[in-house]
Amino acid sequence: MPGLLRGVARTAVISGTATAVSNRVSRRQAGRWARQEEEYAPQPQPQPQQSYAAAAAPPPPPAATPMDAKISQLQQLGQLKDQGVLSPEEFEAQKSRILAS
Repeated sequence: MPGLLRGVARTAVISGTATAVSNRVSRRQAGRWARQEEEYAPQPQPQPQQSYAAAAAPPPPPAATPMDAKISQLQQLGQLKDQGVLSPEEFEAQKSRILAS
């Protein structure tokens, strides 16, 4: 009977240690990802003060054609796949969605 209790106690200690280590690794990885997102996120640019006496605003750039928009989206999707953010399956699913629209 003491051998059985010792085995159960050892299993409980090992299990508790493994859980604690796993949680610590998960928290550390989440923090690392959050720092990377902050680092690569575009910083908001301060808006310049506009004067009411200013000349007329420049005309807006010509609207992108639907094909240009799709090409741009596909390029961004390819970059995400190259960075490892998207798996090949996710990439193919998103590519199909973009091309079908």
